[in-house]
Order: sequence, then structure tokens, then C-alpha cells
Amino acid sequence: MFRNRVTEMMGTELPIMQAPMGWIARSPLASAVSNAGAMGMIETSSGELDVVRGEIAAMAELAPGRPFAVNIAQAFVSDPSIIDFVVEQGVRFVTTSAGDPRQYTARLKDAGLTVFHVVPTLRAALRAVDAGVDGLVVEGGEGGGFKNPRDVATMVLLPLVASKVDVPIIAAGGFLDGRSMAAALALGAEGVQLGTVMVATAESPIHPNWKQAIIDAAETDTVMLNRHVGPALRVLRSERSTALEFDTTVNAMGAMAEHQRLYFGGEMDAALALSGQIAGRIERIRPVAEVIRECADDCLAVLANLGRLYLD
Repeated sequence: MFRNRVTEMMGTELPIMQAPMGWIARSPLASAVSNAGAMGMIETSSGELDVVRGEIAAMAELAPGRPFAVNIAQAFVSDPSIIDFVVEQGVRFVTTSAGDPRQYTARLKDAGLTVFHVVPTLRAALRAVDAGVDGLVVEGGEGGGFKNPRDVATMVLLPLVASKVDVPIIAAGGFLDGRSMAAALALGAEGVQLGTVMVATAESPIHPNWKQAIIDAAETDTVMLNRHVGPALRVLRSERSTALEFDTTVNAMGAMAEHQRLYFGGEMDAALALSGQIAGRIERIRPVAEVIRECADDCLAVLANLGRLYLD
């Protein structure tokens, strides 16, 4: 169905990747993604490397023979031994993020891994290409989680970067279905990354209250926090996040201290629920396989229909 540089590098049937969300991107979710023909991802941003080691080992049982990736979030895992850790686990595909691509790219590539770096600006993209990455994850500001405080929408950022680099691009920020995936391909990407919609799947390990909050959210129900101090982050609107939205005296990261009560206890104001604007388009909790298959199938249908409308 799909064959391009992204599917060849990832070794997947589909050019779709799951986002590396802390405490969420673990084997139950990642294996479901890999088994659906896309690229499952294991996170390291939690810093719980002993747990992560077990999650990677579980992938062999839960998704035997299926490719999966590991993300190295440099701002949260700064020990250089993370490279040895990833290599020892037999991982072949890595994304790096939240840091200088020159720090780890050469060592990862010398170990035989394929490396994509996550970038929020053209300048960061050019730096990553100069560092020798194999590809880029170009992430628009409408995506959930940690962000560049000077955010740029995917509609502007993606075609800008695509016009300046020759490496393959996976687009992130605002993607959900076949229509948005087809748009990403038209704008210069060769694949998409799905984040918020993966949080709201049946296989996602987070509490049902968070999933329901995504379902209930309007397209305006996320806020960007911490523009003044960093790291900026996009979260669901709540009483707590609304109070922090225009507060330039408080670091919103302090509100994440009790994240476990939110993630797994369902206390929605115990911390901040990271989420992208795409929450406004998510209407129900679905199995991972359904999300991925409909995204891929509908993308091809949209592209074919556009061809019939404008090329015949």
C-alpha cells in the first residue's frame, strides 16, 4: 500500500509512527501499534530506565518480529550511557529529541542505528541534517506535550522544512486520520506521527478520565504554558491549566510533580494532561489497530479521490 523512504527505513508496512509519550509509550501501546503495521515507540523521557528495559524486552513477546523504535529525550535523559543502553537492547531505529542532535547522532549511526531527530523550527532541522541524521520528525506547535515556546503551526513549518532538506520527514502535530495524513504527504512529509489519538486508544495505559477528557475537548480546549521560562508545553484546558496560562511568575512544570495521580489515578487537576489541539477532532475511544488502519486506508482514498477530481 505504501512504499517510500520512511517505510524502508523503519521496516514497516505503513509510514505511521506512534509518539514517544512519557509513561504512556510502553509495551502495551507500542506493541499494538507495531502489530498494526506501523512503528511502535518506547519512551525514555520518564527516566525509569530499568522499567524501560523491561518494556523493550516485552516487545519481543507482544509483537514478535515487528519493528519498533526508542526515543531518546535528551533533556530528560542526559547520561551518555543511554546510547549503550539502547544499543544493548537490540533497537535498530531511534528518534532523538529535546536536545542538540550533534550529541548522540554520530555514535548511534556508528552502532548501525537509523536516527531521526525531532525539530520544531527550520533552524533546528538544518542543524540536525548537518549532524548527519537519517531523517526528521517535524513537529508543529499544535501537537501536545513539550514544545518550542515560539511555536509554528504544521501548515507553515512542514512545507518550509521540506523545501530546504532532502532527508525523509515524518510530520507530527495535528494528525489523526487519512485526510490529515494525505495533507502531510502533500506538504512534503513521507509519514506521520500520531500522539494524542494514541493516548485515547483502548490500549493506552492512562486512566479513562484522561481519555474521556480528550473525547470531550473542543478544538480550543488546549493551552500553551511556560512560554516565559520553558520548557513550554501544550496541555488540556482545566481549572489548573487555565490559572497558569497567563502566569509569568510560575514554572508550570511544578504542576507535574503529582503526575502519577493524573496518569493512573484519573485526578484531572492533580497535574497537567498533555494534549494536542487534535483532541477537538477525537470523538471516541478506539482500538489502536482501527485507528491506524483507517488512517492508512482513508489516506489512500483521499489521494485517489483528489486525483480523480483534479487530474482526470
